[in-house]
Order: sequence, then C-alpha cells, then structure tokens
Amino acid sequence: MNDNHTTSTTAVQLVETEDDALVCLDASFHYDPADPFAVTMVVDSISGPVRWTFARELILNGMYEPTGDGDVHVWPCLDTRGAAVVIVELETPEGGTLLQFPARAIHEFVASSLAAVPQGAEQLDVDGWLVQLLGETDAATD
Repeated sequence: MNDNHTTSTTAVQLVETEDDALVCLDASFHYDPADPFAVTMVVDSISGPVRWTFARELILNGMYEPTGDGDVHVWPCLDTRGAAVVIVELETPEGGTLLQFPARAIHEFVASSLAAVPQGAEQLDVDGWLVQLLGETDAATD
C-alpha cells in the first residue's frame, strides 16, 4: 500500500442560503492511506479552521450522483454560470451549510487518492491501530 498522503487545496464557496450570497473561502482535502476509507476536509472559515472527516465513498460517488446519509451529503451541480461544481452539504444540530467546490478540484483529489489506494483495495492496519490505542505493549506483539 502506498504511504503517500494526498492533499488538495482549492477555493470553496460557502452558499449563504438566506440570500443565496456566496462567500469565498479556502479549503483542503486530505487522504491518508493509513485510514483508507476516510477523507478529511478542512475549511478555513472566518472563525478558524473547520475539520470534517467522512467516508471517501461519499466524494467518489457524489461527483456523479447525489449521495450521503446523516451529516454529509454530496452531489454534482452547475453553478450560476453553468460551470460544473460539487456541492457538499454539512448538517449539524445548529443548522446546515452548503459548500460549492469546483468539480475539477474534486476530480483531481479523487484521482490522487485512487492512485494512492485504488477503490476496493482499502485495507485497515488493525495491528497498528491497536498499538496506538493500547500503547507499545507486549500485547501488540502477541
């Protein structure tokens, strides 16, 4: 398995649903082959970085069709100028947020993550996870 982390930084537009105004922010996606089923998105908001970790499958499928359960939903769309975008909707008890990403940036990130770990080849390092959880003990070498 490839040990290279994948990171992609892009501009994102926060869609303010009250008046459909767009606020431009920076965001990055991170993929770590050590946690092959997850991606982490960090949005640099006005109040500081906001980090969400969710299933890589949501980004993979959400580029082509609406997908998601629970707190994260992803779907393809066109912006007001007709450019391809990917919408990421985040739900919290306090409310929801719509983020609009350039489709090209999402596609490039997904391609990089798939080059690191192809879909279907994901494997968890359970022994390494147990060592982290329990600390360096003899139990980890049994």
